[in-house]
Amino acid sequence: MNRPDRYAVIGHPVAHSKSPDIHARFAAQTKQHLIYERLLAPLDGFVASVQAFAKGGGRGANITVPFKLEAHALATALTERARAAGAVNTLKFDGDTILGDNTDGIGLVADIVKNAGIAIAGKRVLLLGAGGAARGAVLPLLFEHPAELVIANRTRSKADQLALQFAAHHRNIGASDFAALHGPFDIIINATSASLAADMPPISSALFDSGTLAYDMMYGREATVFMRFAMQHGATARDGLGMLVEQAAESFFVWRGVRPDTASVFAELRAKL
Repeated sequence: MNRPDRYAVIGHPVAHSKSPDIHARFAAQTKQHLIYERLLAPLDGFVASVQAFAKGGGRGANITVPFKLEAHALATALTERARAAGAVNTLKFDGDTILGDNTDGIGLVADIVKNAGIAIAGKRVLLLGAGGAARGAVLPLLFEHPAELVIANRTRSKADQLALQFAAHHRNIGASDFAALHGPFDIIINATSASLAADMPPISSALFDSGTLAYDMMYGREATVFMRFAMQHGATARDGLGMLVEQAAESFFVWRGVRPDTASVFAELRAKL
């Protein structure tokens, strides 16, 4: 019998990653012959770890913190969305070519549009944060043709810089600091790290109303502070578990050319939180 193709999630730390469970379910569902493992890379040894994995027969890898910038530099070819994000979360090894992709933003969009059933087209969208998580989201959001995309950040210059990157081709993008925002918005996406510290960005309750979707890229058993604040002011709230599953499905498609069904995997993960 042929040996299964090898894939891995590479990070530091990596023991907490749900990716092996997700991809095992995708493989069983689509009858793909593969194994998917966790690979802990030393903080000063990411490139060597990737090279050793590929040399040992690895076909592809997901990259998690803190190596997404190093993965971007390592790739010999980049997709448009990886170039726009400036970071890579998916590598595909094909001979001497290392293809770098970023599926985080497309996973976010898929969860909002497909799973939550909320169109982005024609909507007023606010993206909170201008770091790596936000960078990966901008291009996929713009491809959905929102009426307006505003990037807000505590340091205004970072928001300006990110908006300027896309302004020549997408005129419906702007930047703001938190204090200058005026609402309401149809969709508010929290791409800051505030939820990791059980905190939230310093934004006004006036940005939310009953028609707002408040989306936090973080996920957990309980609603985040951001989600609770949004719901207290009439909004509908959603966490990032669906984004996690959808970005994995996009990586799976990049590697295997097959799109798995995500609904059952999402339901299983939600039940286990």
